Amino acid sequence: MMEFDGEFELDGVPPEKAWVVLSDPIAVRDSLKGCAYITPMDDSFEWDSYEPEEDIETLPEADPDEVAARAFRGGQKYAALMQVGVGSVKPKFETTVTIEDRDEEEFVMTATGSGSASGSSFSMESGMHIHPQEEGDGSRIEWWTEADISGRIAQLGGRVINPVANKIVNNFFSDIEAQMTDVEETDSGVTDKIRGMF
Repeated sequence: MMEFDGEFELDGVPPEKAWVVLSDPIAVRDSLKGCAYITPMDDSFEWDSYEPEEDIETLPEADPDEVAARAFRGGQKYAALMQVGVGSVKPKFETTVTIEDRDEEEFVMTATGSGSASGSSFSMESGMHIHPQEEGDGSRIEWWTEADISGRIAQLGGRVINPVANKIVNNFFSDIEAQMTDVEETDSGVTDKIRGMF
């Protein structure tokens, strides 16, 4: 079992705005290096034939109604195709993620997932909690993941895997911060409209 956790500060982005962007599967996909798509799935979903839509707008350009309609939902399963390069190994993981809990009031979301790729597999639990910054008007995001990894990637060990995981997370939050700054600068009641629809 490998454990990853950390905190990330988003200056000038209040928790409710951070929550809206981090609830959008398209914004998350766009910020997650190596992620081809994140889409709701049912029992008839087929990995081989699924073709993701290209160039889907995110906030601030996107229609707030559409962003609210596609937001992560508690109990829903999602298909995510992720390519992660660890050393010389670059498997594409077909990953199933279930949103276990989503608390709109406390800004808490937890998920479980599992995935497999050629010769490697993993299962994980993860979560995030968005707090107001103690000083300033931004957000402090706590996140954690526990992952059980097996196969070829596991053989590389934590010394190789940990820096890769940290890089993915840091890139993700830097990208998310850039997206949120755009929303902050152009916001005209977008956040209130979206929160009202959940």
